[in-house]
Amino acid sequence: MLQLHDLRVDVTGGRRPAPWRPPRPVYAVDGISLRVAAGETLGLVGESGCGKSTLSRAVVGLHRPAGGRIVADGPVQYVFQDPYASLNPRRTIRQSLGEALQAGGLAGTAADTRAVELIETVGLSAAHLDRYPHAFSGGQRQRIGIARALATNPRVLILDEPVSALDVSIQAQIVNLLADLRDQLGLGYLFIAHDLAVVRHLSDRVAVMYLGRIVETGPADAVYGTPRHPYTAALLASSPEPVLGAARRHRIVVGGDLPGPANPPSGCRFRTRCPIGPLHRPERTICSERDPTLDGTDGHQVACHFPGELTVGRA
Repeated sequence: MLQLHDLRVDVTGGRRPAPWRPPRPVYAVDGISLRVAAGETLGLVGESGCGKSTLSRAVVGLHRPAGGRIVADGPVQYVFQDPYASLNPRRTIRQSLGEALQAGGLAGTAADTRAVELIETVGLSAAHLDRYPHAFSGGQRQRIGIARALATNPRVLILDEPVSALDVSIQAQIVNLLADLRDQLGLGYLFIAHDLAVVRHLSDRVAVMYLGRIVETGPADAVYGTPRHPYTAALLASSPEPVLGAARRHRIVVGGDLPGPANPPSGCRFRTRCPIGPLHRPERTICSERDPTLDGTDGHQVACHFPGELTVGRA
């Protein structure tokens, strides 16, 4: 339904660092391959600045890829993080939905009928259509954003932190709505979030992203239950206990800040922060010399020279 093949996104846009220097690409997304099937949710997690949103925007054409391919079997739509900024305050909900419907080929009575169907699908009523965005709560606005995304009958939705700006009580309602819509309409989701509990609740598979690359991917139960990359293990160890369903977990310390994509480390990109890498084990020179590739069985793949060595065990 949606496939990414060796996708690269250069955030410089080909600009020169100086008039006398040749362009030097900076890849915020560097060689990523992913797939999202019908009725499936792929969760994409990682620190801020790792390239998640850049990847999602490239999928819908907001960033031009510098390389690779994007193959979509039907329309792809985007649900934005901020429900307050994503709606035009000068347009009624009917007008906002009408614009999306017109882009999909509907107008007049047919568009009005479809607008009512959409607004009711997300748990609101036809009486809301002639109101302006300021009249709605954050959760209601996000429902409207979801309705607008559904207007063109997409096969895949890109969900970029769709609940992070909402109150916790409202987050659960939106996540449950998304799950119901996925099951009813057979939608595929690329679900981007930093809340690992939400990702586990909604996702069938999970991909972990670090500095523009996927370092681990697999079924959600496998990635959460037996993480094989030290970065994944560190993310899970830093999460609240209810996420993991354990009484207490070992603390895993990851030092330093996320490096910039302009000067990524040689070899393994995580080696400068890795608790089992050459920073702590100097004899592991392979981490500095060779870039690990995704490898594994049963759909659980990891890019690490020493996979599974660092686990999220009980303390």
